[in-house]
Amino acid sequence: MKKIVVLGSTNTDMVIAGKKIPVPGETVCGGSFLMNPGGKGANQAVAVARLSAKKGACIFIAKVGDDLFGRETATRLRRDGILPRLVVDRKEASGTALILVDSKGQNVISVALGANGTLSPKDVTPFRKDIEGAAALVMQLETPLKTVEWAAKVAHDAGVPVILNPAPAQKLPKSLYPLVDWITPNETEAELLTGVKVVDAASAAKAVGVLKKRGVGHVVITMGSKGAYCGDCNKVYPCRKVKAVDCVAAGDTFNGAFAVALAEGKSCADAIAFAQKASAISVTRPGAQSSVPYRKEL
Repeated sequence: MKKIVVLGSTNTDMVIAGKKIPVPGETVCGGSFLMNPGGKGANQAVAVARLSAKKGACIFIAKVGDDLFGRETATRLRRDGILPRLVVDRKEASGTALILVDSKGQNVISVALGANGTLSPKDVTPFRKDIEGAAALVMQLETPLKTVEWAAKVAHDAGVPVILNPAPAQKLPKSLYPLVDWITPNETEAELLTGVKVVDAASAAKAVGVLKKRGVGHVVITMGSKGAYCGDCNKVYPCRKVKAVDCVAAGDTFNGAFAVALAEGKSCADAIAFAQKASAISVTRPGAQSSVPYRKEL
């Protein structure tokens, strides 16, 4: 069975959930504290593992510090049936994130990349065969761009589909676009990449046109409560209406589920529907990986 390889970040999330998010200079008292595993890469790996039809469907490549958080990461990954390929950085600490969540489920996040920021092509080279034999390669942008591009080329040359979630938002090198089969920006990320403000299907179509001219194969733009726009279908798929508790990892859940559905041979429309179901469940729960549902829940 071919496995989905996720290459990306792993963090420990420290979350305070309160009535409101403080503005600069303001202190807000009250709320609850949670410490959860997170990081876009690890979140997406957990989503792949939990939403796949069979166990052992995910390999996760990442870099951690030589510390308690790094050791706990390996244990948690194995608990979810993920095969960890972890490189240990002896100088940098494991990644951490500080997250504030308000009563409406909106959040602000500050990330200390730590070891995530030193993941290099040299670090990933021992796992090259994992990438070349994968059902798909899933990546984000909390690790160095040079490593993302290196892994994308390895996968592309081996005929392995590359799925890129361009988050956090940043400019991409022109050489990366032709290596990407599917790109899944949200509205903010799509605007930064293309210069097109995405507010509806028409503007999303313009953004898709820009990305495809650069060489990307397929584009899905997630638009929050408005749904997801598929460039292939030229339509917005509305999302399910739920009461949001915490939106942390909603996008990561979507991307992990989307990768699973594509690897199973589903159409883009069915893959989006599958991913939207998973994401809708995740926002009704607090935390990052703790909010990711299992396949049976869909």
